[in-house]
Amino acid sequence: MRASDASAYRGRYAPSPTGPLHAGSLLAALGSWVMSRQARGNWAVRIEDVDRLREVAGAAQGQLATLQAFGLRHDGPVLVQSTRDARYAAVVDALLARGHAFVCHCSRADLAATNGRHLGVCRASGTRPDPAIRLRVEPGTTIEFVDAIRGPQTQCVDVEVGDFVLRRADGFWAYQLAVVVDDGDQGITDVVRGADLLDSTARQILLQRILGLPTPRYAHLPLLLDGDGRKLSKSELALPVDARDPMPTLHVVWHALGQAGIDADTPSEFLEHATAHFDIARVPTHDIAIAASHNTAATRDA
Repeated sequence: MRASDASAYRGRYAPSPTGPLHAGSLLAALGSWVMSRQARGNWAVRIEDVDRLREVAGAAQGQLATLQAFGLRHDGPVLVQSTRDARYAAVVDALLARGHAFVCHCSRADLAATNGRHLGVCRASGTRPDPAIRLRVEPGTTIEFVDAIRGPQTQCVDVEVGDFVLRRADGFWAYQLAVVVDDGDQGITDVVRGADLLDSTARQILLQRILGLPTPRYAHLPLLLDGDGRKLSKSELALPVDARDPMPTLHVVWHALGQAGIDADTPSEFLEHATAHFDIARVPTHDIAIAASHNTAATRDA
């Protein structure tokens, strides 16, 4: 089985500039890139710096340089979320005007009785100088979709999530809003990303439907975990990949994607083979533990 052969395929990779890329980052990038190339589609890169409190100076430039060193070249200009405040504001204003969104003064304490979920009405004990804006999730809102790797998915958004934030109380745009608007504006047809975002997908599909945007196909790749079961990005094992010696990491993440071994000495040779032979049916539906030595050694046998 191969990745989608749709002629209009447009994929993307969207790192947050919170530090250098690690092996888990490269797994997501490689999976997204190879599925785009196998479908003879385009591959966009987007810098998701909407949360500017977490941004690390110079991280975005370093991430882009690392992708280049690994041979993962993108098509077209890089979209940067921090340049798109006016676009996000226009979308939220339209949602407010149509009654799909509302201003919310609730604090975490106000939401404690509902386990942090906002259910229908603002329960704020007082007003806030910069309130959040939430999407109104109607009772009985259930989203179903089929993930290309993890199969059928169902989420009762009103029960499991509730009214979710579009603009945070600190004034920053929420991830769920920015990613939906950006995917729509960039014409993204296929979202290939880590399984930590699988739970967000139903919210994004709901917002796409309200905004009249097409829904991409989704494929959620396994996460790399340390020996304690923590996602690599939250682990001390998340060492930056070595852009001067990309081959070990390429072999590690290819193996983690469940693919057969590749005999190649350069990134270009590796990626040519990967594009020809990637099989989505082999991608694990579970997360993968990885050794601390992932930056320095890897087997070429799968």
